[in-house]
This record gives sequence, structure tokens and C-alpha cells, in this order.
Amino acid sequence: MSIKTKLSAIIFGSVLLFLALQITYNSISTREKLREDSERNMRSAAMQVAVSVEQSSHNSKYVEEQIAHYLRLAAVVASEELDPDIANVTPAQLKALAARLEVSNISLLVRTPDDIIIAKSSDPNEVNLSTRGWGFWHSAFEELFDLKPVSQAKGEAMDHFWSGPFEYSSSSPEYIEKWGYYYDGRANYMIDPYLRSTSISNYVQISSPEEVVRLTRQVNPNMLEITGINPDTFGGATMAANGSDSANTKLRNRPIKFGTYRYSDVKDDKTAIARAMVRKQPVTTETVINGRRVLKSFIPVTQTDTGTYLIRIVADYSGISSALGSQLRRSLFASMVLLLLSVVVSHLLSNLITRPFQAILAKVNAVSRGEFEPPLVVGSRDELGQLALRINAMTHNLSQHTTQLGRTLEENRAVKEHLESVINGTTDAIHTVDLTGRILSVNRAFEEIYGWPSEEAVGRKDELVPESCREAEAARLAAIERGQQLAPKETVRQRKDGTLVEVSVSTSIIRDDLGRPLSFVHVSRDMSERNRMEELLRNSEKLTTVGQLAAGVAHEIRNPLTTLRGFLQLQRERRSIDLQHVDLMLSELERINLIVGEFLILAKPQAVLYQHKSIRRILGDVLSLLDSQANLHGIVFRTLWEEQDAQVYGEENQLKQVFINVLKNAIEAMEDGGTITLEQYSQSGNVVIIITDEGEGIPEELLPKLGEPFFTRKETGTGLGVMVSQRIIQAHKGTMDITSKAGEGTRVTIILPAAPERRNDTGGAQPHENQ
Repeated sequence: MSIKTKLSAIIFGSVLLFLALQITYNSISTREKLREDSERNMRSAAMQVAVSVEQSSHNSKYVEEQIAHYLRLAAVVASEELDPDIANVTPAQLKALAARLEVSNISLLVRTPDDIIIAKSSDPNEVNLSTRGWGFWHSAFEELFDLKPVSQAKGEAMDHFWSGPFEYSSSSPEYIEKWGYYYDGRANYMIDPYLRSTSISNYVQISSPEEVVRLTRQVNPNMLEITGINPDTFGGATMAANGSDSANTKLRNRPIKFGTYRYSDVKDDKTAIARAMVRKQPVTTETVINGRRVLKSFIPVTQTDTGTYLIRIVADYSGISSALGSQLRRSLFASMVLLLLSVVVSHLLSNLITRPFQAILAKVNAVSRGEFEPPLVVGSRDELGQLALRINAMTHNLSQHTTQLGRTLEENRAVKEHLESVINGTTDAIHTVDLTGRILSVNRAFEEIYGWPSEEAVGRKDELVPESCREAEAARLAAIERGQQLAPKETVRQRKDGTLVEVSVSTSIIRDDLGRPLSFVHVSRDMSERNRMEELLRNSEKLTTVGQLAAGVAHEIRNPLTTLRGFLQLQRERRSIDLQHVDLMLSELERINLIVGEFLILAKPQAVLYQHKSIRRILGDVLSLLDSQANLHGIVFRTLWEEQDAQVYGEENQLKQVFINVLKNAIEAMEDGGTITLEQYSQSGNVVIIITDEGEGIPEELLPKLGEPFFTRKETGTGLGVMVSQRIIQAHKGTMDITSKAGEGTRVTIILPAAPERRNDTGGAQPHENQ
């Protein structure tokens, strides 16, 4: 394409761009203006509905106050006629009294240590209802029982009396009720007369803003839907797509306060509601719902009685689209006329401008072929003349730089050859792979360690990682690709012949100038010889330990065996059996069996089943088992548990064995009786158990020897109990610490990881609110 053509195209394109920008600007400004008008209309409609809601609220407040006075009079009369002891009041009496006082029902509430419940009622459905989850209702009951003025803002408070706001019934959700609660301290119960009737329900419905919503939509036909939204419960886990909520059904907590919710988009609406509540200003969004493009406006409304809620108005976008279409057609017609004029003007201008460029183009073509001489002839001082001067300077500089690049190329070739010799001379295997796992290069050590010649390895898929290690290796490479710096990893790799070699692998990543990963560099060091030497050292240590344990077992068993031999020789000489000697021999045999059993527990791995267990129940079982033994020694157990039970993940019998060993040691250390204190609490994701005795204590110089095989201070001990206990606690990923002072007692601290919480099939218990 010639310069002339390009210039014409540039002029034409510039005009076209200007016109397109002008049309776009007009469309955007028109759309914004129309949208602002729509938003003003929606805000105005919302304010009208809000005023109606507030007026209805005032009317409802007046009616509620009148009913509350009536309920208090009924409650006072009931308190005079009913026996002050609830045991002497019958449901039949309550039913008859309710009929005479012209209330729907009368319930009696009593206070328990942790709740306030409905103990008796003329309506059987109300009996045994708990009020613990009723929020501010329960708080008002507590204040009445304490003979305090009710401080709740909602409802009507009078002398010894409080009436809650209109609300749906708990036992009969189809009714809206009005309750009253009276307690003057003379009876052991609170009196609750209440009204349940369709007239109250009809009043609440009539006083709602539904009629205002209907009339507002008639005046504004482009408003598709008007909805009152409760921001506290909207979008909760129990709310359905149509706005209904099985958990929040009360007048004060329903997600949809009034209106409909057919144009529903819960996720986007919840986000817009949060923005409107934070900004305390209307928020408008544009979306497509039910196949129709709409505007949604969320207007926060604050009332003195009900607090802040939102009015959501959904308006049809078709009016804005129609106006925008008319504006766009007019703009397109004007633009076509201007484009025709620009074609003629661009042709004339291009002829004047393109002539000086021909000489410059010829010079540039010569430079591209490597011909730097002769320079351009400069015939003017305008911009084209300045351009010619710059091209001459550029040509001179290119000539010099070409010579410099030739010398630099030779130097780079020499450096490359030096690096290759260093890489091939190292004893560590180095190979690079691309992001797909294909080998790009290897060094000589790679060929020696893995048995792959470079001509076979390069271009192949990396097959060094065994099947068992591929998942871990993929995760490791992903972490390196994310920018993590990982230490060398000892693992195994597979040679060409299929054998495995133990290596230490260090991996780094090569990135381009923009930071994008290109390839991985793996450096492998053969660790077979070093690992073989370490294994020899470990085996040597194991043999030493086994020898020490075997010597200890032999020493411990020799003494009872000597006793047994002596008694047997004595009985053979006398040719008679002494039952006392038999008892002693059986005792010595039991001692041998105990030593061997504890040695096997220490040395032989056992199959165990780890489960979620209550640490308090395990301790309780152990205390029940040792309680009689403690009583014989004049010892009492003192427990200090935290309020909430703690769960651990472990093997119940093994944990019981640990606590039995520790408590038996404590009992045997307290010859004069005393108190053994057991503490249990949670701390930083762990369960802490502390057992403290008042025994003789352990000298400081002997504390380091606790846990050594066959070290004991008891005449009949084996010394393996503490060692076995420590091994069990370590297997449960916990710690066991023993501190003591001679004459002051011993303190054993056991720390176990708390078990993770288990969730049930329904996702856990759901909190509920009643009345």
C-alpha cells in the first residue's frame, strides 16, 4: 500500500473515528440522562411507599397499645383468681378463665435454672415450649421475673407487665397473635394471656403497604415490581429463590417485608443490598432477569420504630432502549454525510504531502540492504528536512553498531563454550525440561547417573520420576512455578534400565523478561552411598538399644527366677509342698509376666483404632476404676474441668493405660493420703490434662532418668510404665512432661491435639427464633 493511500486512509479513519466517538458520546450521555430520570422516578416511588409504611406502623402501634392495656387488665384479674402455686392450677381452670376474660388462651411460664418454659396452658400445643431462643422476648421475661422494668424497645412495658409486638404464633403459625406477660412476685409463675384471631391477622395485612405498591405500579407502568427487603435475613441459607424463608417467618424477620419477589437474583441482590447499606445511599444495577433487561434500584429507608430496611424497584429498560434507538438513527445519518466529504478532502491532501517521502523511502530501502552510503540530500529545514538529517545520523550509528555487534557475538560464543565445559565437568546431573515435561538438555553426569545418552534423552518426555512419586512431584513443580523457594528434596528417580536411584533434587525455574515461566532446571545428586552409610549407623544404634533392653530384661527376670529355684529346691528336699511358698512363687511368676508384657508393649508395634473420644469420659472411667484403691489409702480425687467437653482423636484403651499408670504412681507416692488434682482445659487447638499429687516427690537429680528402661524407685516396679506411657502419648502426637520437687509432690502435664469438629449430614444444628 502506497503512502498516498495510507494517508488518505488515515484522514478517512480519523474522521470516522471522530464520528464514532461523537455517536458513542451522545449515546452514553443520552442513556445516562434517561437512566438518571428512571432512578429519580424509582426513588420518588420508594419514598411514597416508605411514607405509607411509616404511617401504617404508627397506626399499628396505637392498636397494639390498646390491646396491651386490655391484656394487662386480663392478667391482673387472672392473678387475683388463680392459686399462687402453679401445682394447684389446672388447664381446665385456665380455659374457663380465658373464656370469661374474653382472651384466646392463658399460659403460665415458669423459670428453670437455664430456661423459661411454658409449664401450663389452656392450649395444649403451647405446653413445654422453650423461650431460650426467642431473643429479646426471653430477655424481657428475665427482667419481669427479676421484678425489674422491662428495658426492651419493642412492645409495650407497664408496671410488672410487658406485651410483645404483633407476631406469628409458634404453635399455630397461620395466626398472628398479641401476647401479654404479667409477674408481680406473688406467684411462682408468670401469667401470659394472649389474643389469637383472624381479625388481628386481617388488621396487620390491611395496614401493610401492599395497596400503595399496587397503586404506585398503576401510575408507573414501567415499574415491574416493588419489594420491601429486610437486609438482616435476606439471602440467608434458608431463603428460597422466591423470597420465602422456612426459618425466618416472623413479621420482624421475614426477608421480604412486603411486595413480590418474582424478578429474583438472590446473589446479585444481596451484593447490591450490602453496598446500599454501607453507603446509606440508593444503589442501581442493570441486568437481565426472566429474559427481560431491567433496572433494579435499592433505596435504604430508615424508620424510628422498625430501623433501616430497603425498597427494591425493578423497572423495564425498554423505554430507555427505544429513546436510544431514535437518537442513534439521527446520528448515523449525519455521520454518513460527513464521511463522503472526508473522502474528497483526504485525496487532495495526500497528493501534497507524499512527494517528499519518496526519497526517504528509497534511502531506507538501501539501509535495509546494508548500504549506508551515500547520505540523503537535505533541501529544506521543515519537519521533512529534520527527518532526513535524523536518517543520516541513524545510518552512521547503524554502521558503527553493526561492527560492535560482530565483536560481541564472538565474545558470547566463547562464554557459551566455557559454561558448557563447566556444566559437563560437574558430578551433579543437570537437565532442563519445558513446561510440558519434554527434556531440552542434559550434561555428562546425567548420562552417568541415569544411563540415558544425551542424543536419546533430548526431546523425550521426562520418564525419571517413578509412578509413586509423580503426584508429589507435580505439586512441587506447581509450587515452584508460583514463586516459592523450595529446599532440595531427597527422593528416588528411575534409571533407563528401570532401577531406582536415591537422589537429592534441587529445582529452579527459568522465566522470560515478563516473568512468565519457560522451563525447569533439575540438579540431581546421587545419595545412594551416603544413605547406605547412614543406614549402617542407624542399625548400629538399634543393636546397641536392643542389647541394653535385653540386658535389663535379663537382670530383672534373674531375681524372681532365683527365688523360684530356691523354693523348688527346698520343696524337693522336704518332699512336701508349702502353700505359702507356692503363693510366693506365683507372685514371682506374675512379676516376670508383667516385665515381659511391658517389654513387648514397648518393643512391638500394635494395631490400634483411632477414633473421636471424649477425654472427660476416658478420665471419668479411670477415676471410677481407681476410686476404691484411692479410698483405701485415704486419697480423694479433685477435678477441675472446663465447662465444654473436649474431643481427642486416639485409641481409648491406650489413653486409659497412660492415665492409670500416672494415677497409680500418684496413689503409691502418697502413703499418708491426701488429694490428687486433675485439671483439663483447651488451649491453642490442644487439650491439656494436668495431674498433681501431694506425695513424697522425686529428687531433682533423678528426674532425667524417668522413662529409662527398668529405672524405678518402687520395690515391685519394672521401670517400664513411664516409658510405655511416653511412647503412647508420642504416638498420639502429644507431649508428656513430669516436674517434681522432693517433699512437695509431682506434676504430670499431658498435651494432646484436639480432634477436628465433625459435622452432621444436615450441616449442623440451625439456630431458630420463636415468637
